[in-house]
Amino acid sequence: MDLSFSFIIPVYNRPNEIEELLDSLLSQTYTKNYEIVIVEDGSSLPSKEVVERFTDKLNISYYQKPNSGPGDSRNYGMRLAKGNYFIVLDSDCILPPQYLVEAEKSLLEQFVHCYGGPDAAHTSFSNVQKAINYAMTSFLTTGGIRGRKDAVNKFQPRSFNMGISKEAFEAVGGYGNIHPGEDPDLTIRIWNNGFETKLIPEAFVYHKRRIDWNKFYNQVKKFGMVRPILNKWHPTTAKITYWFPTFFTLGLLGALVLAIFGIWWPIAFFAFYFVLLFVDALLKTKNLKVSVMALFATCVQFFGYGLGFLKSTIYTTFSKKSPETLFPKLFFKTND
Repeated sequence: MDLSFSFIIPVYNRPNEIEELLDSLLSQTYTKNYEIVIVEDGSSLPSKEVVERFTDKLNISYYQKPNSGPGDSRNYGMRLAKGNYFIVLDSDCILPPQYLVEAEKSLLEQFVHCYGGPDAAHTSFSNVQKAINYAMTSFLTTGGIRGRKDAVNKFQPRSFNMGISKEAFEAVGGYGNIHPGEDPDLTIRIWNNGFETKLIPEAFVYHKRRIDWNKFYNQVKKFGMVRPILNKWHPTTAKITYWFPTFFTLGLLGALVLAIFGIWWPIAFFAFYFVLLFVDALLKTKNLKVSVMALFATCVQFFGYGLGFLKSTIYTTFSKKSPETLFPKLFFKTND
């Protein structure tokens, strides 16, 4: 197959991020032509001037539209793109020089209509970003669902680093209006339409995750809230592993209460887990401070996701209202 790539990048009030991303695209070792489609999603701080500085160096198309969320903006960009294979990125990503070479090599060896790649922490990232990256990507915290070959479940590509063929996009109709959660929803519909997905480990990105601790908690809480909705929409994809953060949160709180009454073995179990986590983080990050912060990041992740998942499960199970009515902040209105 003759692959023609189009990068699809929605952006919202992030001109500095776009500049870093475009700089990394300038460094690609890929020698064939490719297209970059940037969709300004109703920003009050537009990226137009930044993009214009790259138009004589890169093949860029720049579009502005009213705000309707990242999923609808990606659909907008893919409808206008000229390539036959779309690579969807978040604006807070930086690409290593070999990214496109590795993506094309893997697709030519074993073509699939959708792939995903991992995310990594760049050496320039802050300690908080590195700690959060560890919590989000470690097998000990997420089971490897965000980019490991040994993931506990079938790999679901994520839109910070995801490729999808034009054929698959047209067959499934693109992203829905839920956010977050548009990534797994799209992947499941891709599977349901008979298309295969795969992980390309070599096609990784440096994902900055523009968040502090409070933003991280709110983000993972939303991740937890959307999962029961996705389970309701796609019942065959529900997994017991999605309950793990909730069990962990309730178990840790219970262990702390028991410790007050002199029952220590439950808290000893959690202590062993945190020691294991610390050692693993230290081996991977080679940074003592980041490794300690990774423990806190893991707790924030489990508590946020676990409580969000529990709340959403109760609401979606016992309420007759639609998810859009129950959780309106998890849905964008599209611009049709």
